[in-house]
Amino acid sequence: TGYYGDGLNAIIVFAACFLPDSSRTDYNYVMENLFLYVISTLELMVAEDYMIVYLNGATPRRRMPGLGWMKRCYQMIDRRLRKNLKSFIIVHPSWFIRTILAVTRPFISSKFSSKIQYVNTLAELREMIPMEYVHIPDSIVKYDEEKCIKRRMRTSCLSDDPEMASVEQE
Repeated sequence: TGYYGDGLNAIIVFAACFLPDSSRTDYNYVMENLFLYVISTLELMVAEDYMIVYLNGATPRRRMPGLGWMKRCYQMIDRRLRKNLKSFIIVHPSWFIRTILAVTRPFISSKFSSKIQYVNTLAELREMIPMEYVHIPDSIVKYDEEKCIKRRMRTSCLSDDPEMASVEQE
């Protein structure tokens, strides 16, 4: 959790890599109680505008919340919380997350859909929000660094390849 803006509005950081493994026998029970905890915390913290930063990087597929759980979350969040949400930032969005949101878009309000933003790196996130009050877990920082190194290697490999260089010049 952190804060932004003059009024110090809340920034809620949610790291999916810490969610329980879906193979747990009590998975549904744990996820239901986690949701209730998150909602009760939001209701206590959020009097004004807020944003949610969903850290998706470094999360194995078996730890990502399912479509049904996300749908229930959206339906159970009261109107005031939905209205006060200024943006829902998804950091390191996977193909799976992008697909789920594309499929569910017709079933959620256009106002809520317009609040969803994808951010590919922590550097992009830093350009959007003040990071001095936001804690990013080490596993996410490491994931981001590895992803940036791979991206730089791909880019430099393309520019070193004479065939690609000639394609880029055309």
